[in-house]
Amino acid sequence: MGPGGRWVRAAHTALSAAVALGLLLHRTDLHKQEERGELLQPLIFVLLVLCSVLLYFKVSLMDPGFVKPEEEVKEGEDKGQGVVIPQIPGDIKLRRCGYCLVKQPMRARHCQLCQHCVRRYDHHCPWLENCVGERNHPLFIVYLSVQLVVLLWGGHVAWSGLYFEQSQEWLQHNIFLLVCFLLIFIFTIMVLLLLVSHLYLISCNTTTWEFMSHHRISYLRHSELENPFDQGIIHNLWRFFCSRHLTAWEKIYFHKNSEPV
Repeated sequence: MGPGGRWVRAAHTALSAAVALGLLLHRTDLHKQEERGELLQPLIFVLLVLCSVLLYFKVSLMDPGFVKPEEEVKEGEDKGQGVVIPQIPGDIKLRRCGYCLVKQPMRARHCQLCQHCVRRYDHHCPWLENCVGERNHPLFIVYLSVQLVVLLWGGHVAWSGLYFEQSQEWLQHNIFLLVCFLLIFIFTIMVLLLLVSHLYLISCNTTTWEFMSHHRISYLRHSELENPFDQGIIHNLWRFFCSRHLTAWEKIYFHKNSEPV
């Protein structure tokens, strides 16, 4: 973990803790429930915030699908843990990365910030300080979903504590909750847009990188299909969320039949 990653993760944790604690201490609906001894909703809110922070650390620190050197892949295959790459016909061949010198599987890309090639590369997330790839992409979607629930609930709680009576102390009463509500509103829009766009791309079995750079990616430019990996919404979602193994995308790309692989 680099120093930049530590600062970003520390800022995320501190911001989440400060906003959650402030909403519990100010005169919001959650605070009033605490005073009445109704602790169920405040407890669920705290657990959701904690869950979102733990998911954030899990996604940001886990291996997104780094491509191992050839000798490590071979050793993994001997143990039944690797992905068997089929022989590739035609003009498309596995290329050797010019940065880390490993053979790139199809849909992999080298990230210069992480200094690794990443399987089914989607994008490098600056807020995570990590790539989003084949291994951590499903958990990234879970994190965004939980974070969206926390933000929507937090926005409702912040609004419930705003003091609308006109007085000289109006700003003093509302400044913290107004700042919280503004931050929550901005982050809610960002997370909602991210979640919707990713769910759409997942349903099509494409990635952010492939969507943005379709004309520059050789295996997409040379394909007769607009998206050679699309096997239908249901199968795409099942493969993304339910498959526990890395996929040999070459098998799907060069599959001649209409049956899903």
